[in-house]
Amino acid sequence: MATEDFFEGAEKLLEIWFGRQDGKVENGDLRKIPREKYEDLLKAACCEVISYTSNDEIDAYVLSESSMFVTKRRFILKTCGTTTPIECIKPLLLNVHEFTGFDEVEDVFYSRKNFERPELQKDTYRNFKLEIESLNIIFKGTGVARCLRSSKTDDSWYLYALHPVECFGKEKQNPDQTLEILMTNLDPHVMQIFTKEQSANANQATQDSGISELLPNMKIDDFLFDPCGYSMNGIAKEGHYMTIHITPQQEFSYVSFETNVPQSSYKELILKVLKTFQPEKCVLTMFTNEVSPSKSNHKEFKYLTQLGEWQQDSNKTCSLKNHDLTVSFYSKYPS
Repeated sequence: MATEDFFEGAEKLLEIWFGRQDGKVENGDLRKIPREKYEDLLKAACCEVISYTSNDEIDAYVLSESSMFVTKRRFILKTCGTTTPIECIKPLLLNVHEFTGFDEVEDVFYSRKNFERPELQKDTYRNFKLEIESLNIIFKGTGVARCLRSSKTDDSWYLYALHPVECFGKEKQNPDQTLEILMTNLDPHVMQIFTKEQSANANQATQDSGISELLPNMKIDDFLFDPCGYSMNGIAKEGHYMTIHITPQQEFSYVSFETNVPQSSYKELILKVLKTFQPEKCVLTMFTNEVSPSKSNHKEFKYLTQLGEWQQDSNKTCSLKNHDLTVSFYSKYPS
């Protein structure tokens, strides 16, 4: 396959939580940073804003390469292709100091699936060790890195997060959870929907694919790229979001689904997502904090050895600073 035809669908996902040393987090807000400052940040990450939607709790941006979400205390940047999201952290920290009222980084997560073509990434991003080194320089060596691998396929998932520290518990936790489903080798008939050849616009692709039914009652902001490719953000009250990004080309098809909508069992939603896109393989990741209504899912995932046509290859749970994490790898039965 020619290099110029290839696009890396797998995203680099950066999430940073901010706090205050005096514990008065109500006195800070990331949304006080002017929009043009966020647009400058994104230039450092090699992407730009395509579309924007918001409500009282969350600002959601569709980007040229994936998405950005900003809430009162949390910044999320999810970028695919050959983007460079670590480069935007230092300017973000300067803007946070200048505009928001926050004076400390409370939590950091940087994660990604293994790349199909790591050699095409920009220098730092060709190897997770180099990404860790860059993050440790910024966060003064306070991070811990993990690599989790499937027992049956060549899939792996990488995470950098902050070490637990003594000051944990200063701020009262609000329920928090994130479910991510990273899918590869997708059904070509489904992927055809996300091309200009088959869909006249993004709304048609959203309806025809069934995306609009995955989490109803979301305000959807979607975009269909020319000639192919699709991104969407959905937002709802209480700062809940979902985001989907699709690279439909058959040789390197990729779909990611992510949401922070709380559910006591994610099994039905996960099955709905898998049936919608029909991947051969997927990686599920789930973060929950101690007060999340979704925390019982960690135990459920452990015994969820089968999801319809998909069988669990491996499952791992571990504890982080403020969250528990489960990572599960699934692949379709041979037909």
